[in-house]
Amino acid sequence: MNLDRKKFKDIDLSDKFFDSLKESYAEFPDWFAKKSNENAYVILGNDGSINGFLYLKVEEGQIADVEPQLPAAKRLKVGTMKINAHGTKLGERFIKKIFDHALFEGVTQVYLTVFEQHTPLINLIEKYGFEHQAKKTTENGTELVYVKDLSKFDEEITKSYPLVSTNGSGIYLLSLYPQWHTRLLPDSILNNENSDVVQDISHTNSIHKVYLTAMKGVESLERGDILLIYRTSDGKGPARFRSVATSICVVEEYKSIRNFKSEDEFLSYCRPYSVFTEIELDEFWKTKKYPHIIKFTYNLALKKRPNRAALIDLVGLESEAYWGFMKISKKQFEHIISLGAVNESLIVD
Repeated sequence: MNLDRKKFKDIDLSDKFFDSLKESYAEFPDWFAKKSNENAYVILGNDGSINGFLYLKVEEGQIADVEPQLPAAKRLKVGTMKINAHGTKLGERFIKKIFDHALFEGVTQVYLTVFEQHTPLINLIEKYGFEHQAKKTTENGTELVYVKDLSKFDEEITKSYPLVSTNGSGIYLLSLYPQWHTRLLPDSILNNENSDVVQDISHTNSIHKVYLTAMKGVESLERGDILLIYRTSDGKGPARFRSVATSICVVEEYKSIRNFKSEDEFLSYCRPYSVFTEIELDEFWKTKKYPHIIKFTYNLALKKRPNRAALIDLVGLESEAYWGFMKISKKQFEHIISLGAVNESLIVD
């Protein structure tokens, strides 16, 4: 399914997808018309029908129409969010997009309202750290107000997302060949010096990733460890200048391919978040040539991408070391964060 960014005026309000929103909110058609020149995200099925809709808006000041009132702050409001799940990961794609916008806009909180009966949506947002803080009562009924504090760290990785904790975590550089990197992480990160995560609608721009590799040492990874993703040279020049650090991820889980009792169990685990095709996964299962499986969250893209030269000359990484999978120090990581122009408030100790 395709994720598109469209003007409201270019979105078909008569699509049956919107019927439930019209039933829940009497003012929805009028509100929709007033937003004609604003943008929203839609997920379209292969037949062109709408399967997801997301509208975001930055607000500043106190939220006075809820009980209890919320103090003044710069927040991102999820004005409307609806997904026809169909057993897919559409909701997580929207959550990623919400956080992309929040970081881009420099807000401290994200909030939304939801009716209590919408249990799947509540379960989804609670998974990523939204907390019930207030209620909002209108002619349409009473909704719960959920707030995500982007500065609040939780020991549970997904609840803290996109924060990255260096406290007690191992920090490793993980190299990816360009062809795998292109699949794993959004292309815009490599095509533009200042990648626009707001515009990026790549299907690869998701929170969770599963990657298979044969590199030795990754079996030592533990939940909470940090991965600095390093894209090797694209062949368009010397590796010293073309190999670059691009992203920061957090390990959720390590598994050996031999932990799975059957191919079906293996495919069930890898398929939802893997960058590999079904044919590739089938081959990997049969050959076992990539025995190490890493599941991780894609937390932050470096706004500027230090190349191999900078990592050696400025950060002090050893040029003769094995850069496929390499442990780096906290001090080196902090230096890379600085060179990458990452918002340091997103890295917690």
